[in-house]
Amino acid sequence: MKKLLYFLIIASIFTSCGGDEESLVPEGTDLRQEMRNFVIGISQSAKATKASFVIIPQNGVELVSSNGEEDGPLNTAYLNAIDGHGQEDLFFGYVNDNQATPADDNTYLRAFLDRSNAEGNTILVTDYCSTPANMDVSYSQNNTAGYISFAADERELNQIPVYPSPIYNENNATVTSLSQVKNFLYLINPDNYVSKAAFISAVIATNYDLLIMDLFFSDGTEFTSAEINQLKDKANGGKRMVISYMSIGEAEDYRYYWQTSWNTSKPSWMDAVNPDWPGNYKVKYWDQEWQAIIYGNTNSYLQKILDADFDGVYLDIIDAFEYYE
Repeated sequence: MKKLLYFLIIASIFTSCGGDEESLVPEGTDLRQEMRNFVIGISQSAKATKASFVIIPQNGVELVSSNGEEDGPLNTAYLNAIDGHGQEDLFFGYVNDNQATPADDNTYLRAFLDRSNAEGNTILVTDYCSTPANMDVSYSQNNTAGYISFAADERELNQIPVYPSPIYNENNATVTSLSQVKNFLYLINPDNYVSKAAFISAVIATNYDLLIMDLFFSDGTEFTSAEINQLKDKANGGKRMVISYMSIGEAEDYRYYWQTSWNTSKPSWMDAVNPDWPGNYKVKYWDQEWQAIIYGNTNSYLQKILDADFDGVYLDIIDAFEYYE
C-alpha cells in the first residue's frame, strides 16, 4: 500500500507539472506490456547485430510476471529477451541514502528478483550507502541473496569509491559473459574527470569485472570503440565487460538527439519534466517516433552504442509505466 501511495503522489506531481492533456494514454493501452515490447524490440535489434550483447533493464522488476504480482505467471518472452536485472536501493537508499531499506520493501523487490534470477538472469544491485559499516552490510547481504552488488557512496554515480580496498570479490579473471561477473562499477557521471584520458586512466587502474558508464563524456563527445576497448583492461591483467547506460523512459535535453525546437514546442510523445531531474522529460515510450530515436535504424542511440563496441546496454526508467498508471 505504501508503494502504491508513493507512486500516486509522484504521478500527481508530474501531472500538475505537465498538464492533464499531455499525460493522456490511449484507451486500452497495456502500459506494462508496452514497456516489455519496447525492451524486447531493443533486445532483438541488438542481438541481431551482436548475439552476445547483453540487455539489462534497471528497476521496474514487476514486469517479470504477466500480471505484475509477485506470484503471477512469468512473462517468458520478456525474461528471454533480457540477460539480467538492475535494481537500485534494495538494501540501502530506498527512503534515504545510507539508510537501510525497509524490510517490507526489500522483501517485495526480492520476490521478483529471485524469480528472474532463477530463470538465469544475473541480478545487479546498486545500494546507496557511504559509511564503511553499511557498505560491508550491503555487500554481505547481496552476496547471501545471490546478487552482484555495488555500494555507491554518491547517488550521482560520479566517482570510484575508495572503500572497500581491495574491491569486493576482486579477481584477475578475463570476464566475457555476465554470468562470470563478481563485482561491478556504476560510473555514469564523468564530471569529476577533466578529460576522457583521465576517466580512462582512473577506470583501468581498477579491477572491477563490469563497468556501467555513459556513451558520452561530459563535453558531449562519444567514447570511441578504441577507447571502450582500453576500458576493458583491468589493472591486474584481466579483462572486464563494459556496458552503456541508456534511458528509454525519459528524454534528456543534453543528449545528441535533442532538437532546439523542443524547448518551445514539445513533440507529441514528450510529456512533463521530471521535477527531481531538471532537463529530463517523461515520454510516451510506446510512441513509434520515440522508439525510433532509441533503436531500429542506423542513426539510433542503440546503434551508436553498438558501433562503440560496448558489450551491452543498461536500460533505465523501465518503471515509467508507474508514472502513467
